[in-house]
Amino acid sequence: MSRIAYVNGRYLPRSDAAVHIEDRGYQFADGVYEVCEVRGGRLIDERRHMERLLRSLGELRIPLPMPLSALSIVMHEVVRRNGVRNGIVYLQITRGVARRDHAFPPAGTKPAVVVTANRIDPEKNEKLAADGVAVITLPDNRWDRVDIKSIALLPNVLAKQQAREQGAREAWFVARDGTVTEGSSSNAWIVTRDNEVVTRQADHAILRGITRTVLLDVLKSQNLKLSERPFTVEEAQAAREAFITSASQVVMPVVRIDGRPVGNGAPGLLATALRRDFHRFAEES
Repeated sequence: MSRIAYVNGRYLPRSDAAVHIEDRGYQFADGVYEVCEVRGGRLIDERRHMERLLRSLGELRIPLPMPLSALSIVMHEVVRRNGVRNGIVYLQITRGVARRDHAFPPAGTKPAVVVTANRIDPEKNEKLAADGVAVITLPDNRWDRVDIKSIALLPNVLAKQQAREQGAREAWFVARDGTVTEGSSSNAWIVTRDNEVVTRQADHAILRGITRTVLLDVLKSQNLKLSERPFTVEEAQAAREAFITSASQVVMPVVRIDGRPVGNGAPGLLATALRRDFHRFAEES
């Protein structure tokens, strides 16, 4: 099956899909994106992702290029045309094509839209979760508006590469005060020895992850002790459990931080249970 991408109003074979060299996403990383999990051919938490998309576009003053209902049709169609049962659908919107100039282009410049879909092997992800993953920590050198889901991700790219070179799955960014902000492509969580579930509050220092948002509701509904606050690397290393959340990994247990085991060095019971039950609480469309 030929893989298909949607680019500015056309469904094209990926080999033919292209954007203009003066697209501001290419020139300036002037755009935003969203990634939805696809499970059983259905989009997970599409509504919440679209709400976050609107917020990101609003913060960057990029107009929505089409009604959300039309965007939903495109995303579902790209998933269908690519035969993706389990994986992700990726949506990117940039400020559009214009002569290279740092300032905004003339009013009326049409935003550019790209949608792709990729398969993820669920068995591979389950194997990762059964073993747990390692993370490393790095100084947080990103701009101070990471709450906007911008396509400007160079610090995240470098952090992810450093993690891979050190045999880890993820890198956690650490603020100047020694507290963990989030991962290069995930939100960070710990479970303390007192069974308190901790994740940083959603301010400008982190992206308000959709999986994170759903999980907060799950934890509250189950009356688990929850605290949205910063935690240090030392606190994480001394925790009973740690895990990360994202659309592509859902809930992924962390078993090592900077080479030191978390808890008994195996996936924690709570993280494993949350991963197992997550989709009972998520929305499908």
